[in-house]
Amino acid sequence: MRNFDFAPLYRATVGFDRIADLMDRTLSADSVTSYPPYNIEKTAENAYRISVAVAGFSPDELSVEVKESTLHITAKKGPDTTERSYLHRGIATRAFERRFALADHVKVTGALHENGMLHIDLVRETPEALKPRRIEIATTRGADTKVLTAETVEI
Repeated sequence: MRNFDFAPLYRATVGFDRIADLMDRTLSADSVTSYPPYNIEKTAENAYRISVAVAGFSPDELSVEVKESTLHITAKKGPDTTERSYLHRGIATRAFERRFALADHVKVTGALHENGMLHIDLVRETPEALKPRRIEIATTRGADTKVLTAETVEI
């Protein structure tokens, strides 16, 4: 396994520490778990969907939270009150926690549990202040000065 030193990145940049921390966390993950399996899909220009396979879990046993730009999906199976004798048990219903780092301005719009899948919809909402604006240049003709205001431009 390779180790990367991000110290030069911290010395040469200002305000990018969140990105460096994200890379450091991703590269230093000791145990990469594949349970439960999931998909991330882009459903529109600024919309995404995370689908997590949660077979065996009811909606009451699942939790979806956003904390500090991180999406937390947790599941905890309640106690099984029925006496069962399995010949083969291949459906894992162990407790899990899955985390996804969210980019700036990405919001969770909803969650849906259907057919053993948990679908979480996200949308990126760019604030008006960050959208590109066209600035008109003022012109001067003698005593008349024409000043125009900025307008938001769709790209």
